[in-house]
Amino acid sequence: MARTALTFADYEALPSDGRHYQILDGELFVTATPNTNHQRVVGNLFAVLRAHVRAHRLGEVFVAPVTVILADTTVVEPDIVFVGTDRLALITRRGIAGAPTLLVEVLSLSTSRVDRTTKFALYARHGVAHYWIVDADARTIDAYVLRGTAFGPSTHWGGDDPLALSPFEGLALDPAEIWT
Repeated sequence: MARTALTFADYEALPSDGRHYQILDGELFVTATPNTNHQRVVGNLFAVLRAHVRAHRLGEVFVAPVTVILADTTVVEPDIVFVGTDRLALITRRGIAGAPTLLVEVLSLSTSRVDRTTKFALYARHGVAHYWIVDADARTIDAYVLRGTAFGPSTHWGGDDPLALSPFEGLALDPAEIWT
């Protein structure tokens, strides 16, 4: 039996019922609302990135829910999206239409495997330049940079020392601002 690939039109028809809907290569992916620790880390990281991006006029930062349309059959809602000045034309009323500069996923029990495998491959295939996987429980960030058509080895950040992660070389992330 042939499988029917879902599209952006199907995504737009999904209900607003508190669930988190995404379409990954034509297949529907649904998760529950994230926990408070997840949301705390997302909020803290967004605040730090937004302040830095605004101060240096680097582009725009968005926090979920924001729709990223990588293809008609791949529609995602990452936790944080950074669109650099060279890609600002991707921002439309319906969402980000194309590969942004950075996508950030904060892991949840229900999303960890998909964030580390399926989305990892999708984001690289669709040309996302930078991808961060944030583990709020372990207090770590793995930052990947696109090299050709695949993400290269990550920069792993954890511990108590501030560190700059690509694409924000001028911003030393402070653990006290992110994890608390």
